[in-house]
Amino acid sequence: MLNKLKQKWMVFKDIFNDKNDINEKTVVGFISFVIMTIFAIVDLVTGYFGKDLVIHEFIYDSFLFITLGSFSIAELGNIFGKKGK
Repeated sequence: MLNKLKQKWMVFKDIFNDKNDINEKTVVGFISFVIMTIFAIVDLVTGYFGKDLVIHEFIYDSFLFITLGSFSIAELGNIFGKKGK
């Protein structure tokens, strides 16, 4: 069990390695999108039960900008980064 835990930690640590196959910008964008989706679902559920879900607009907008920024930076990196290869 300790060996499996150590192996999982090593996989998690590899995400932050400079030479990996994972695009960190896409991961951050996806996590931000998931949080926005959870906000939307919880808002729908609380609205169905007649209660308002109070989320400050700047918090939601922050996740929106993170999502759009992460995906656009990752996509621009894919478009312009492959010219030299």
